Amino acid sequence: MDFNRQVIEEFRANGGRVGGVFEDGRLLLLTTTGARSGARHTTPLGYLPDGAHRVLVIASAGGSPKHPAWFRNLVANPRVTVESDAFTYEADAVVLEGGERDAAFARAAEADPGWAEYETRSGRTLPVVALVPVAAGPPGGPKSLGAMLVAVHGAFRRELELIRKEVTASGAGLGAQLRVNCLTLCQGLGNHHMGEDQQIFPLLERHHPDLGPTLDELKNDHEKIQELLDELRRVLDAGDPASLLAEVERLTGTLHAHLDHEEERLVPLLDAIGL
Repeated sequence: MDFNRQVIEEFRANGGRVGGVFEDGRLLLLTTTGARSGARHTTPLGYLPDGAHRVLVIASAGGSPKHPAWFRNLVANPRVTVESDAFTYEADAVVLEGGERDAAFARAAEADPGWAEYETRSGRTLPVVALVPVAAGPPGGPKSLGAMLVAVHGAFRRELELIRKEVTASGAGLGAQLRVNCLTLCQGLGNHHMGEDQQIFPLLERHHPDLGPTLDELKNDHEKIQELLDELRRVLDAGDPASLLAEVERLTGTLHAHLDHEEERLVPLLDAIGL
């Protein structure tokens, strides 16, 4: 309990980043409602990307023969709160069953054999749970648009950093979960840039008509990044691990330069608008 409390405090103080054993992993905070007490309980959990609209958590309890309390809670009360990076959202917890559960767990165990070891040690089939956001639109988080943009960019930088490490460690292999991680990043970046093109950029241009050339330049960056994302998808479809790292490195360099430029030019203006 003390260890969890320390992780939770560090997570919230640093926008989702923590050190120690979780430093190089994906971590979220899951808050459930007690099945008996009705009290709210928060637990740090590792998670797996599973497309742009949900993430997966596994009820391993470190290999314990009993399901963890957070799992029993969400079975009784499926509405949960998720904190990821600097963002908070409500979600419905869906326990995967049958072939869908088995395929998801196989991906997890291939990426990290520790999951299979936990299952063997526990003597039970480890439940896999999808956390599905219940509301459209941006999650709760930073209050200003400028701070929100920086936080979103930080999440993309962090995920790309993790993928680079995973691709480097994969060697000649191209695991199923690594492929899902890459495709989830591609989808998320595409959605983010579409939102900027259709919502944030028009808002800024209304307040700052002279910003047109800068916004056009940033839109051109979005098109170049989309071409890199399309090429990354092509490499994934071809199952070509030898080319994957090169494509991830190309995307990293281009995306970081774009995010830095966008923050330098737009964040002060978004903060000044006061939305």
